[in-house]
Amino acid sequence: MIKRQLHNISQKYASRWLVMLFDLIVVALTFVIAYIIRFNFKIDFDVLVMFKQIPFVFLAAFISFLLVGSYKGVVRFTGFKDVVNIIIGVNILATILIITTFFSRKLHYQSLFNISGSVIYIHLMLNILFLIGFKLFIKSMYNHLMQDFKNKKRVMIYGAGNSGMLTYDAITNDPKNSHQIVAFIDDNDSKVGKKINTLYVYNLDRITTDLIEKLGVEEVVISIQNIEPSRLLEISSILFELGLKVKIVPPVQTWIDGDLSVGQIKDVNIEDLLGREPITIINPALVHEYENQIIFITGAAGSIGSEIARKATNYAYKKLILIDTAESALYELQQEFIRDGIKNFIAIVADVRDKKRMESLFHIYRPKIVFHAAAYKHVPLMENNPYEAVSVNIGGTRNMANLAVKHGVNKFVLISTDKAVNPTNVMGATKRIAELYATCLQGKGQTKFITTRFGNVLGSNGSVIPLFKKQIDAGGPLTVTHEDITRYFMTISEACQLVLEAATMGNGGEIFVFDMGESVKIHDLAKNMIILSGLRYPEDIDIKITGLRPGEKIYEELLADGEKTRPTYHEKIMIAKTIAIDADDVSEKIANLCMVNAKVQNLEVVSLIKHILPEYISNNSKFEVLDSKK
Repeated sequence: MIKRQLHNISQKYASRWLVMLFDLIVVALTFVIAYIIRFNFKIDFDVLVMFKQIPFVFLAAFISFLLVGSYKGVVRFTGFKDVVNIIIGVNILATILIITTFFSRKLHYQSLFNISGSVIYIHLMLNILFLIGFKLFIKSMYNHLMQDFKNKKRVMIYGAGNSGMLTYDAITNDPKNSHQIVAFIDDNDSKVGKKINTLYVYNLDRITTDLIEKLGVEEVVISIQNIEPSRLLEISSILFELGLKVKIVPPVQTWIDGDLSVGQIKDVNIEDLLGREPITIINPALVHEYENQIIFITGAAGSIGSEIARKATNYAYKKLILIDTAESALYELQQEFIRDGIKNFIAIVADVRDKKRMESLFHIYRPKIVFHAAAYKHVPLMENNPYEAVSVNIGGTRNMANLAVKHGVNKFVLISTDKAVNPTNVMGATKRIAELYATCLQGKGQTKFITTRFGNVLGSNGSVIPLFKKQIDAGGPLTVTHEDITRYFMTISEACQLVLEAATMGNGGEIFVFDMGESVKIHDLAKNMIILSGLRYPEDIDIKITGLRPGEKIYEELLADGEKTRPTYHEKIMIAKTIAIDADDVSEKIANLCMVNAKVQNLEVVSLIKHILPEYISNNSKFEVLDSKK
């Protein structure tokens, strides 16, 4: 009952005129005190004159506070700017009193306008002390009162430097603050043992179970800019073992308008531990590239396609056509766009393999840019279903590419994969053939064919990280196919930003690759995810080695044998110098491959793929028998 009443009171704010009246009463009281102090706490002055001067001081204060607007602030949220306004206001008041006193004496007009200079000065000091003091006192009382009836998480901040202080201010000044900072942690020995904002600074070695229980700490916010991923993992591991939740402050360049908000402080996640700087691209040319354009996105309901669609909505396109066969996922994307107020888009359920249906869509909408993301991507599934891989990854691409040329599309951007490089599986081989077909069509019409080649995308549907999360939720073990297996990783946002950039940068015929940093050992990734979940490896959750899946590589590559790169204007983005091919011969072979029907045996389908791609050598697969015959 009391808690509800206090909550109701806390939702109400005092009238600004009530605040003004309070400030004026304080000014009147301090004026009396100033007189008493001036005369050494003796009544050796004309009390009647003093009381006659109070209305004038009252009026002068009203004008001063009205000018600076100090009465407009919410007292419970009094901050630095409010303090500055009060100081300016009382100085204006003192200036008015000094000026009126000067002219009173100049004109020999001994009256209520003639106030002792020492009284004015003492009054100024008392006003600063009392007005600021009262407001901070009310703010403090409000916070303590609310804290008594509101469960707050007790938090430590790791980092007692500038970033830590900004984090402290962001948390304590947040109107919806649900955290109470109780201490700092820092690696700098010169700070350890001292107090900052009345809070002790500890080093990490002092953070023990006993101290945590004593302070009631539940959470630690790591506020260190440019922290090494290895150090972040080390700190997180120690804190997790102590049963603490760990959050991190994002890089300063991501702060909104240069200010940190509590909402930006997030849980430490696996992306923070990958050891690579995110790629950011700022190119004003993108605005012009997509302005007033009709854009097709195939595979629009998938991880990559949907993010390309989201990023495309930042530009002034004419119409956005979202194409996918996955009805439910496409519906979800459609509803998301409707909720976000996005206009001029159409969600269409259609299959890129259906040439007549695609022909109809090209004829109706006449796109000028096509992002082709529709593809089958799961290696083990495609190894067992090569006909489907050929049908979608090659046949679907061939349909879309042919129609792009026929209907005068300006740019066709193919989404490829690093598994297309020296492929060891059906999925990678079919994506490489899709790349080759795009190369064959370059120069056949006005369409510029551009390929973007990615590594693994964090958090995409079916990727390793969501799989590990599900396995952790189920109590383990985490499954890794080989102890030495490595992969390159990037975020979905990065991948899609690269796609948009490639469409702008590309002149046709290029394969864009980029510096993805060091490859990540999947076994290490699994261990880190266990730690991030607050569990111990192998005591709580173990890792099970299951053996390489059919067609799976231990190491992925970004460039094929014989390919080199040339730089672009962005240091992280390169263009692969591809080997010259006989376009007519390759096109004919691809056309023959696309003519196979579902009744054809898997071995025969894969044999036709290998005939086009001599570099395709199966690994850990039943199709290795075809390589032995070469």
